[in-house]
Amino acid sequence: MQIHTSTTKALAAIALLALAFSAKAGSTDVGVSVSIGQPGFYGHIDIGNMPPPRIIYPAPVIIQPVPVGVVVQPVYLRVPPGHEKNWGKHCRKYNACGQPVYFVQQGWYSNVYAPSYRQQHGEYDEDEGHGHGKKNKKWKKHDDH
Repeated sequence: MQIHTSTTKALAAIALLALAFSAKAGSTDVGVSVSIGQPGFYGHIDIGNMPPPRIIYPAPVIIQPVPVGVVVQPVYLRVPPGHEKNWGKHCRKYNACGQPVYFVQQGWYSNVYAPSYRQQHGEYDEDEGHGHGKKNKKWKKHDDH
């Protein structure tokens, strides 16, 4: 059986298009933005003037040793459950491999930190916006009057 050159080229082009389409479909990026004080936020927490947080481990976790003579202040992080157990795998996501890290407890973040943050910075409001499927996201300050 002999296949014509034009048929072979057409089949190859179809195969390449199908491959490109499936690769594009599999790598769809969905932009999600979560701010401090919201339930889905993970990352650095600025303790500021708050009382010390409840932490998961009593000593900070350090993945990469700090050079001798260099003082690095510990950071407080909220990470998804389980990330602290395998911190070497996840520290790069938080840019925290070379610093001492205290992991804050989920309950402390939800019940103490987030409400205090929202009190100081306002409530994060997500309304339906003005058409086109877009939502307006903004911090709404509370009036304490």
